[in-house]
Amino acid sequence: MRVQWGFDMTRYPRSKKGDKWTVKELDAVKAEWKGDTLSDGGGLSGEVRVNSGAVSIVFRCAFKWQGKVCWHYCGVYPVTGMATIRNERDNARDLIKAGIDPRANKIAVRIEAQAAVVEVIRADEQKRTEAFTFNDLYKVWIKDGVNRSDGNKYIAGSFGKHAIPALGNIEVRHLTENHLRDIYRAIIAAGKTPTAVELSKDIGQMLRWAEKRKPWRALLIDGNPAELVDIKQLVPNDYTKERKRQLSIEEIVKLQTIFNATAQNYADAPKKTGTERPLKKEAEIALWLCLGTICRIGELLMTEWKHVNFEQRTWFIPAANTKGERGRKCDQLVYLSDFTLDQFKQLHAMTGDSDWAFPARYKEGRVNEKTVSKLVGDRQVKFKSRTRKLQSRVENNSLVTGDEEWTPHDLRRTGATLMQKLKISREVINLCQNHVVGSKVDRVYLLDDYADEKCEAWNKLGDRLEAILSTSNVVSLKVT
Repeated sequence: MRVQWGFDMTRYPRSKKGDKWTVKELDAVKAEWKGDTLSDGGGLSGEVRVNSGAVSIVFRCAFKWQGKVCWHYCGVYPVTGMATIRNERDNARDLIKAGIDPRANKIAVRIEAQAAVVEVIRADEQKRTEAFTFNDLYKVWIKDGVNRSDGNKYIAGSFGKHAIPALGNIEVRHLTENHLRDIYRAIIAAGKTPTAVELSKDIGQMLRWAEKRKPWRALLIDGNPAELVDIKQLVPNDYTKERKRQLSIEEIVKLQTIFNATAQNYADAPKKTGTERPLKKEAEIALWLCLGTICRIGELLMTEWKHVNFEQRTWFIPAANTKGERGRKCDQLVYLSDFTLDQFKQLHAMTGDSDWAFPARYKEGRVNEKTVSKLVGDRQVKFKSRTRKLQSRVENNSLVTGDEEWTPHDLRRTGATLMQKLKISREVINLCQNHVVGSKVDRVYLLDDYADEKCEAWNKLGDRLEAILSTSNVVSLKVT
């Protein structure tokens, strides 16, 4: 049966079982009925819709609310079964009897369902956050929380070798002072007290950074364990942070003797390998330049030949190659004495066909800044606490000059001390070392670079070194 109202029609079921449409009848609804209404009884009716040839029926029920006729949508057939659709109509009736707008109730149910989903997601995120480890924190911090002048190479090496293997899998919320204390003690026991001290500073910096940021601060709710560890209580009583090693005049002479013997070894057996491999001439020159210019070995090994002017007797060090805080690094112009000029000339005769004063042997570019330091350390192995043989590394004592290990940086200290004994002012020595001197106001308004004084200082040092190396009959210089 059908009743026509305007262009659309209201249709009724043909079933003898009352006024409800059967599934068979609904499945037989034609696309031509688009826009018609199917009356299912009990106030439930459905509108026929057609989309891309597919027929669907949107069912709704009418009810009065606050004096107005309203509609409550009960479902779409065949996506939703008729039993569910009719049950939705019945539930709406019950809500209306209870004084509840079924439309508002549907919104409330949807909001509650969404809230339940959000809570599940939040709980999952919290669970994953609580499982964040020391290694997870380190990865974020090394990327966004710290930016050292070396590109964080030292931190990466220190954490990768010591911290991550021991602490990496520990959840941040379970990290304790005992975990930190144990790792520091292990490093100190291995004879690497300075490493432990520096690592404690870096871990402390990382955890203080984390305390101020989500989600890490919630994981450190019980406090920062680094604040509970006093590294001073762990280091040996005789430990001193400041290194004071310098070479005596006798040791400088001995170093020359060692280098002369090295040259003879090369002449006798230029292809020596293994533990007897002698120090290369380029490395010897680098060490004399460190002593004669009181420069840092890393700055020297980054030198390009375009920065060495033989006519003007200068070596230019760009600010990018110098050590210092970001924003406070500055260029350095080193005036070459006869001694250091001769060293650069010898080096140029060996590597002048390269852009770099110290080119790498097996690749493009220069050697690593740590190359000479490793070469020197490998030849004083008696002072090391190595537990295994390092691959492709020399291990002998050919550069031992005294009762204590020395490094290229100690030559910088030795040269500065020689300047001091030559009555050169402390300020000029610091400027020759490219140290930041004076207050902020001084650096803004007192702009003289002391070029003449620095040139004289380097020349005096060069003359002294030539005198030392020209004879072994010299008087020792002692620090007072």
